[in-house]
Amino acid sequence: MLEFEWPWAFALLPLPLLVWWLMPPYRNQQVSVHVPFFDRLAEATGQTPQAGAVVLRRHAVQMIGAALVWLLLVTALARPQKVGDAVTHEISARDLILAVDISGSMEQPDFRTPDGKMIKRLDGVKQVLGDFISRRHGDRVALILFGTKAYIQVPFTQDLQTARTLLDQTEVGMAGQQTVIGDSIGLAIKTFEKSTAKQKLVILLTDGNDTASRVPPEHAADIARQNGIVIYTIGFGDPNATGENRVDLSTLRQVASTTEGQFFRAEDGAQLQTIYADIDRLAPVKLDTVSWRPRLPLYQWPLGAAVALTLGFWIALLSGSGIFRWRSRRHA
Repeated sequence: MLEFEWPWAFALLPLPLLVWWLMPPYRNQQVSVHVPFFDRLAEATGQTPQAGAVVLRRHAVQMIGAALVWLLLVTALARPQKVGDAVTHEISARDLILAVDISGSMEQPDFRTPDGKMIKRLDGVKQVLGDFISRRHGDRVALILFGTKAYIQVPFTQDLQTARTLLDQTEVGMAGQQTVIGDSIGLAIKTFEKSTAKQKLVILLTDGNDTASRVPPEHAADIARQNGIVIYTIGFGDPNATGENRVDLSTLRQVASTTEGQFFRAEDGAQLQTIYADIDRLAPVKLDTVSWRPRLPLYQWPLGAAVALTLGFWIALLSGSGIFRWRSRRHA
């Protein structure tokens, strides 16, 4: 479909006519020869002298060509463009951070897979979390790993395959042996600073308790709530153990409650898969629809035609004048 971006430019079409009607003819004063017998000379030639300027006559071809050139210039000024069919694209309205504990306790081989096999906790989390990442079509996903320190393993991306690959390369102890739940929440808050998503969600998974954070998890959760961040917490492991191996379920419940999220308790791989399915249901993917029409500019065509037509007229005029002069010299 053809459209004009500046259709008001066509209001300039009558401009040459207004100049023609309202502006006085151009007067050029020239030196002339005065003769005392001008009256007899005029009578002999049969002409009647009149006062006023002499306006050169223009040929019809010149007038038509000038009008056509002006029409093409105004058309180019109006910026014609070819508008294609509407293109609709869905973009994510949610940013999701997965915060995963990789402290020393994740080395324990007590994670039961759905088929009954016992594997290391981190390996089991990788399997379930990898499948969860693969279903995040439409989300921007980031991955935070924490132990003694918290760091960003994957910044926000929609490249789910890369995110899953980097998750698979994670090993226990890469971030230290302790657990910093509060600092991982703080890092998630900082990561969300430049996010413009309507929904900001953190899924935090740990099998221990906070032992090394500079910011208590409860305080970090309150700051997250003030920034519109919802945290879902998942705890697995033994709450009756001691030291690093004891999972602090009460803190995880409080963090989720403060941010209007939910707390989940996982014992094995089957429960963990169910939990992520519940999160899919409780926090479905939100998408914004963006629609636009591709536009192809076409102003260069009338502009080029106007230039070519003008050059053609000049060439024809110069060629015609030369032929006229050649013929005049030949008949002289």
